[in-house]
Amino acid sequence: MREELIARAGEMVSRSLRGSGCCTLALLDEDGCPHASTITPSAVDGIRTVYLCTGLGSRTASISACSKASLCFNSMEYNVTLLGSVEVSTDAALKREMWYDGLKNHFSGPEDEGYCVFRFQTERYSLLACWQQARGRL
Repeated sequence: MREELIARAGEMVSRSLRGSGCCTLALLDEDGCPHASTITPSAVDGIRTVYLCTGLGSRTASISACSKASLCFNSMEYNVTLLGSVEVSTDAALKREMWYDGLKNHFSGPEDEGYCVFRFQTERYSLLACWQQARGRL
């Protein structure tokens, strides 16, 4: 049952990829206060790993201070909350791999120096779907 729910949650998270949806990323800012923002995932590995494309800025400073983070994917049918850690990557190959057309509104291309990729690794999860609920660790 647990693995079935985790697989189903991965399918729900996949619905938000590359501009077809979004999720909420929660970080602690440099003062230790929670800060949530909307962001679109670029790629996922079920619920284990989520890649997010964004710009270098205040969120990257927050991650440098504290890598703990949470992602929340939700709709009227489900809520998938992931807790874990996030790292910032400016690796050129990864930036090219994660690039999608919707990013053209914000960056000149995958080589843009202001563009980066966040790699989120799930450690714990909370799933609520079709009146089923599960919590656990990966």
